[in-house]
Amino acid sequence: MHLYDLARAAGPAPGAQAKRRESRPVVRPGVTRIIEGMPHLPAFVKNERLDTLAANALGRALFAPMYADPTTGANSARFAFLSPAARTFYTDWERVTHESVGVLRVAAGKNPYDRNLSNLIGELCTRSDTFRTMWGSHDVHVFREGTKRLRHPVIGDLELDHESMQLEDGLSVVVYSAPPNTAAEDALKLLASWSATADQDTDIPSTNRTECLPVRRREV
Repeated sequence: MHLYDLARAAGPAPGAQAKRRESRPVVRPGVTRIIEGMPHLPAFVKNERLDTLAANALGRALFAPMYADPTTGANSARFAFLSPAARTFYTDWERVTHESVGVLRVAAGKNPYDRNLSNLIGELCTRSDTFRTMWGSHDVHVFREGTKRLRHPVIGDLELDHESMQLEDGLSVVVYSAPPNTAAEDALKLLASWSATADQDTDIPSTNRTECLPVRRREV
């Protein structure tokens, strides 16, 4: 599929491609209601550039370090490569960054005329030597399911499964979960309790005694 996308993109850009280049997928209200209707599972809506377009309360709490960093723009690739907090947050930081590059390369093959995607890749190549090296390896990765190991500043280490369900216009719903009767499930419950009671100006407690930026809860 990736080779097909590359071959299609190599040809002249027809009107349909130009139209798609200018399109900006919008998260439908029904999709927003779905992720908000899963209060016990962190859930997100992402596009192919790895922008987080919507998230429920537990999702924002899980990725609090990303939302706390004003330079990320709620983009998980930018967070992984440019935020110092990412190296602590992602236990498997190298694997996460390789996967992020692979996802962006698939997106570039599908729509090389996406100006926002080109700008993101250019920014990462300029600001991150690691990204520039990985981008040159030409790896691709289709984001569907897997496991994430995180070190959260509030609840500590946890391992979560994630599933990605594709929507139209390159959007996907990503949901994290933990097997029942596990430490990870207990950790998500603790995180939900913290998210429900945290004030807007509450600092994130740090499990490793490093300073964190304040997190402000956002309403969807």
